[in-house]
Amino acid sequence: MFQPENKTLLENGIRILTKNMPHSCSVSMGVWLNAGARDESQDESGLFHFIEHMLFKGTAKRSAFQIAKEFDAMGGNTNAFTSMETTCYHARVITSHTQTATDLLTDIFLNSTFDFEEVEKERPVIIQEIGMVEDNPEDYLHLLSGQCCFRNNPLGHSVLGTRENVLNFNTDRIKEFFRCRYQPQRTIVSIAGNIEHNQILDEVGPAFESLKRGDGFPGRVTPSAHPGVNLFEKDIEQVHICVSLKGLSHTDERRYAFFLMNTILGGNMSSRLFQEIREKRGLAYSVFSFISSYADTGVLGAYVAVDKSNVVEAADVIIKEIKRLKENAVAPCELKDAVEYTKGCLLLSSESTDNQMFRQAQNEINFGRDIPLSEIINAIESVTPEDLFNLAGSLFSSDNLALTLLGPFSDKKHLENILTL
Repeated sequence: MFQPENKTLLENGIRILTKNMPHSCSVSMGVWLNAGARDESQDESGLFHFIEHMLFKGTAKRSAFQIAKEFDAMGGNTNAFTSMETTCYHARVITSHTQTATDLLTDIFLNSTFDFEEVEKERPVIIQEIGMVEDNPEDYLHLLSGQCCFRNNPLGHSVLGTRENVLNFNTDRIKEFFRCRYQPQRTIVSIAGNIEHNQILDEVGPAFESLKRGDGFPGRVTPSAHPGVNLFEKDIEQVHICVSLKGLSHTDERRYAFFLMNTILGGNMSSRLFQEIREKRGLAYSVFSFISSYADTGVLGAYVAVDKSNVVEAADVIIKEIKRLKENAVAPCELKDAVEYTKGCLLLSSESTDNQMFRQAQNEINFGRDIPLSEIINAIESVTPEDLFNLAGSLFSSDNLALTLLGPFSDKKHLENILTL
């Protein structure tokens, strides 16, 4: 088994985390920023994502092509993402390429130039990315559902921003936003694999120590719930449905019961939604439930895509299954199956250096410490049917229930009639 996390706090606030997995032949490194799309104002929406693209477009000593060529030459996986609350630049390589990977990620994070010509070339790429999301009904529905649930709160914005914003961002504004938001107090370097902590400190510590502390950060506002039916008519083959309810934050002490509730509702093939909607009724190919958790709030959602003639039936089944969790305690045997499934997923994923790198960074952001797998498994095994019943009773109400549809459907009245818990 791998060794516990090691942690070093640099004087400027940057945290360097390593987890030694001595039998692994790969190393995963991520440079994380505890900031994302919800930390943007409306006219800034999309800047974190634009910067994410630009950090691969040239530094003081590497061109965009050289960055791409060096990453490819290592034969590993390199990527980046912007979420509502974090931004991450990461790579997974074989152990012999560790120093090259750490040098590349350090260089793009600290020394990107945001060249004017590269900004102008990347602008239409991001516009195409916005269009790609809108052309994918499932992705677009989740975006619309967030907008309806969170309204004007930044959690309701698209991570990609708007076309208007993307067209208006210029080099100077991008540089200034980067300077203000990419603060060392919010930066974490997370590495997992066959590595030694002191070696990593020697390789990345001096460079990251050069970052100066920032001047503060905008506060986050917790959104209110916005229940109701939201229809977005579109001439496509299926109607895509998303049911949303208020959920829990990352750190809520009831989060383990919440995870298990999601598994039972629609988290796998034996779940209630999958069995009722796909296996028993044959209404859909794709149906599942999901959790979106944030620092101060969260969402429990369910998604299905069906023929327009089956919209009301499918939505009604989802709402009735949610209501059943609220009115009837889960049988001990069903809870046990969900516990074993969740434990299996956790233990299998722990063998991946990528997952370990992600997990230790997210634990540091959310809890300020490493949480051993044994602690998580003990907490999961301690959840009772009464815990699930009480949680459903506290979360599930018509005041928190929203239904969002995308496709060829306009009968709002029939949906409003079933929207009760």
